[in-house]
Amino acid sequence: MPLDRPALAKALAQTPGASAEGIDAPLSLLCRREAAQFQRAAQATGVQAEPLLVACTQESRLFTDLNAATEGSAPLDVRPIHFVNLRETGGWSRDAAQATPKLAALIAAAQLPDAEPVGTVSYHSAGRCLVIGPADAAERAAALLADRLQLSLLITQPGGTLAQQHNHAVHSGQLTGLSGHLGQFQASWASANPIDLDLCTRCNACVDACPEGAIDFSYQVDLALCKSHRDCVRVCEAAGAIDFQRTPVTTTEVFDLVLDLQAQPHFTQHQPPQGYIHAGSDERRLMAAVLDLRERVGEFEKPRFFQYRQSLCAHSRNQQTGCTACIDVCSARAIRSDATLKGKRTGKSRGPVPGTPALGAPAGQGGGVVVDPHLCVGCGACSTVCPSGAMSFAYPGTVDQGKRLRTLLTAYGKAGGRDAALLLHSEGAGTRLIDDLGRAARSDRRTGTAQGGLHGVPARVLPVALWHTASVGLDLWLAAKAQGASQVWVLLTDEEAPEYRAALAGQMAVANSVLAGLGYAGEHFRLIDVRDTRDLPALDAALRAAPAQGVARPATFAAQADKRGTLDLALDHLLAHAPTQADSIALPATGSPFGSLQVDTAACTLCLSCVGACPAGALADNPDKPQLRFIEKNCVQCGLCATTCPESAITLQPRLWLADGGKARKAARVLHEAEPFACVRCGKPFGTLRAIEGMLTKLAGHAAFQGAAAQRLKMCGDCRVIDIHTNPNEVKITDL
Repeated sequence: MPLDRPALAKALAQTPGASAEGIDAPLSLLCRREAAQFQRAAQATGVQAEPLLVACTQESRLFTDLNAATEGSAPLDVRPIHFVNLRETGGWSRDAAQATPKLAALIAAAQLPDAEPVGTVSYHSAGRCLVIGPADAAERAAALLADRLQLSLLITQPGGTLAQQHNHAVHSGQLTGLSGHLGQFQASWASANPIDLDLCTRCNACVDACPEGAIDFSYQVDLALCKSHRDCVRVCEAAGAIDFQRTPVTTTEVFDLVLDLQAQPHFTQHQPPQGYIHAGSDERRLMAAVLDLRERVGEFEKPRFFQYRQSLCAHSRNQQTGCTACIDVCSARAIRSDATLKGKRTGKSRGPVPGTPALGAPAGQGGGVVVDPHLCVGCGACSTVCPSGAMSFAYPGTVDQGKRLRTLLTAYGKAGGRDAALLLHSEGAGTRLIDDLGRAARSDRRTGTAQGGLHGVPARVLPVALWHTASVGLDLWLAAKAQGASQVWVLLTDEEAPEYRAALAGQMAVANSVLAGLGYAGEHFRLIDVRDTRDLPALDAALRAAPAQGVARPATFAAQADKRGTLDLALDHLLAHAPTQADSIALPATGSPFGSLQVDTAACTLCLSCVGACPAGALADNPDKPQLRFIEKNCVQCGLCATTCPESAITLQPRLWLADGGKARKAARVLHEAEPFACVRCGKPFGTLRAIEGMLTKLAGHAAFQGAAAQRLKMCGDCRVIDIHTNPNEVKITDL
């Protein structure tokens, strides 16, 4: 691949935080045979804190081992080694000669320090494994696992053959419940078959005695064939394992691991709990499951991928439900509603597995959501769809991820690059697809098919590997656009759940609407759906799309930990450089984090229940007069005001209001006001004229509200108390 060392060194020298040391050294492209070059670099770095960067990911294992074996090199905990792929991501594309700005950007981003560590979630597995399925399949799996795990078999249907020896516990019945996670699964099953497998000695006498052949070597009675001769009971008298009068029994036990060999999986969500594997009758999946389960014994940890701030959550207030975005998108079912738990302690999960810790609303608050960190798989989709920023992805956090994107764009621009397109992809399947595209493009050129073959990753496309593609959303997309990106693309593979695809599509519809409304030409955000290597031509074509219009001057702001803060910074910059100055941009009805409210003033009584329900401080009253005020910038379109309003007078209006250069949406405006009603005793306003008159009309014919009692309805709370004590003889029971 072509490599312009002087240009690359110059580009890196202009990038803050990046180092060009060694770029212009007289050495060829790194390969296995040049391992000595790596050793000299490792020795020269010594025990200094500055990391060593190796522009090769294919041989990362080799160079890591070589560092440990090189005398004078520093261990990885003292001086880490970073790896970056320049070859498949740009060096092997058809326009590799123009890829110097991209290579500089990738190198600069690779030199960033690792994200700050976060708390961990722990699992403990002692190897107690439940195998569920037909007898033959369960026994075969048990033979492959018995030397490593403590097994229990649950035979779910008659047929097949059980081993003669009692090497492990065997149960029969139908699975009625399964919940939990690695190290803490709770399984329940109901057994109604006449043969108790725990008592059965497997002597085969019942098999020989049954005239209908209703008993086979799974040692279960097929009740559809049985004619009630009961010869089996007679021959099993000594063991007493057969009893047709046995009461159905439900058994519950706890396991660390579950291997499901049933045709249909018990867990139907896209991301089942860790420690549960469904193999069905697929031989290849069974072998993969066996290899996986054999390694699931001991202590395990994973990062706590999310942060949740209940004070910002727009899910519920006063047992009214608003936003459910995180619950709806979670493919692991790790998030559940806490809407009905106002005032109750929710620090522990109330799920079927006692003692499972979960993160939710603190004691005495309630009203948010509860996240089980053991079920969370770290996709980050909940943070992407959360309109308020109550849920955020923690590893890496928004600040770290935003810094990485900004570094890429800054280095690319300083090196002379134009029309940068960020390609966000997963570290797993996404990385493999990009590598396959680079290799296929190189192969096409070497075989002389360059004119009709694949181009590879273009020079203007900057690949960005993410733990999961759903972990980055609208705030960082718009921030990247403000910081100079021409486009932001998200590569979807077969790893993404349907919920993630729908959520990302909804977020991109909002983002594209914003840019189109501001007058920026072209398609700025796109989902590129490529399932496997057979779709490489489609990926190659998608990456060669025409650039979209960008900002005239890239922004320099840094992404904030607060999602709404990042969105405000990005919108302000995009608006300041917008080709068109629009007053209002209509946004999609689903997934918009921006918008206004429409109030039916004929129905609204200014009870202000919506003000108390608003979690974002978008709605407020006026202590001096009956008014409902609204700050549009704060509104997250959760709908709590609409569901709380007793008169159904509020309707959501998704939009981005940009009047007065965007200043109008940041100021409070009056949505509804009414004439105040003054206390007839002291003159202080304490309600609206319409509300008091309506109350007087409704109670006019009531016997309890006549005379002085009716007059007290026109008084404020203080005067009502004074009047009751001043005229005690006129007090009615209703006054008390």
